[in-house]
Amino acid sequence: MTDATPRIAQAPAPQGPQAVRLLGEWTAAQFARPGLLRELVQALPEPSAEQGWDLQPAQRLDHVGAQLLWDHWGRRWPAQLALEPAQRAVLERVAQFTTDRERSTRPSWWSLYLEFGAALLRGLGHVKGFLQLIGNLMLDLLQLLRAPNEGPWRDFSGQLYRIGATALPITALVGSLIGVVLAYLTAQQLRQLGADAFIVDILGVALVRELGPMLAAILIAGRSGSAITAEIGVMRVTDELDAMRVMGISHSFRLVMPRAMALAIAMPLISAWTTVAGLIGGMVAADLSLGVGPSFFINALPQAVHVHNLLLGTAKSVVFGVLIALIGCHYGLRVQPNTQSLGAGTTASVVTAITAVILVDALFAIVFSNVGI
Repeated sequence: MTDATPRIAQAPAPQGPQAVRLLGEWTAAQFARPGLLRELVQALPEPSAEQGWDLQPAQRLDHVGAQLLWDHWGRRWPAQLALEPAQRAVLERVAQFTTDRERSTRPSWWSLYLEFGAALLRGLGHVKGFLQLIGNLMLDLLQLLRAPNEGPWRDFSGQLYRIGATALPITALVGSLIGVVLAYLTAQQLRQLGADAFIVDILGVALVRELGPMLAAILIAGRSGSAITAEIGVMRVTDELDAMRVMGISHSFRLVMPRAMALAIAMPLISAWTTVAGLIGGMVAADLSLGVGPSFFINALPQAVHVHNLLLGTAKSVVFGVLIALIGCHYGLRVQPNTQSLGAGTTASVVTAITAVILVDALFAIVFSNVGI
């Protein structure tokens, strides 16, 4: 039985004193063997003007084998080549339809313009869908006020527990660690100035007004925002959303509104919980690093943190919660019925939610600093 394994041999050839002879079947079926193609590519000698090639001993040569040889030759014909007419026809066909890689991958101004236009249209589509989602949420809230007994209260309570109660351990841990880090960093500078008592002001204002709400929002965006997108995306993959539409059940009323309401209520509570954990961690670190006792810290905190800082942090948390819920639902409803779209939508949801939280927090800081708050 003839060995069909593709291989090469160095032997005298009609076109020169020494040539690379092809043996076996150079076909796609043979290249499918594990590791064979890699070994064959490594065994092929580098093409040169003196190197001859003899393809006549090869039993078979299809377009896959011809493409391998054509690429190895640098997409040009060798100076010394012996082959059958059928082999030449296959190689000529491969040479005719092989595209130039550099030319095909080099973007032109027109292609860049089209890509920019497509990205702009996708962005406008996201903005349009998000605005429609906000409008539907407003209408659903009005419907809930008219008929509260028909509201999805079980979904609301379930989301409130999953988003709020189950997030308390991780937010407390991260908040306390942030408080410790912030206290130790500021203690080094305050010790040089002899202003140890001002660590209460720094920790209080930073955690109550900025770090507490934003840190809680970032954690919830990565934890619960991705879960919201994944839940609704799986419903798209399993055709549950289509079934709800057939039964006349509103996606916005049963899916978006309970999650938005749950996050609007849970986020201020989680933010306050994270802030308290951060203050406790900062208080312990201040006692260890500066000798500022817990009693002094607790008594000085109400004087350092005014009521408007607390109200501002709470208002921001409500906005962050609604924003995270809407972004998660928006990307979940846009998931296509395939697993790749589900992963891409979940990733885009988390990135967009975190970015939106930081941008809105910066907007709050700019607006309220101009009015003296």
